[in-house]
Amino acid sequence: MIDHISLRVSDFQKSLSFYKAALDPLGYTLVFSDDQEQYAGFAGPDRERIWIGHREGASHGYTHIAVLAKDRATVRKFYEAAMKAGGRDNGGAGPRPNYSPTYYGAFVLDPDGHNIEAVCFAKGE
Repeated sequence: MIDHISLRVSDFQKSLSFYKAALDPLGYTLVFSDDQEQYAGFAGPDRERIWIGHREGASHGYTHIAVLAKDRATVRKFYEAAMKAGGRDNGGAGPRPNYSPTYYGAFVLDPDGHNIEAVCFAKGE
């Protein structure tokens, strides 16, 4: 199990707003934020953490994070919240049988182009 992941972001406030909204349906809460240092952390339901921090020249390379959702409805809520918070569509909520027979996921690009996914392996709705 992963304990934490850290992402560099180019606009801290924009990314903070995005992650607050996008991670909320997945059960993540903001547990630390320092506006002066431009660093924040979110805790997931099983203690896992996602950290964001501003860095000049933030990398725009490929980063993909898949966060486990409890059910398909939560995947859809993640997608809707992330899009409303300024995310860009990278694959709407739906089954991905080419990955696994019960794979159901949604993909959104954050303000820096990081590919954030919510995924569920439960059958049915």
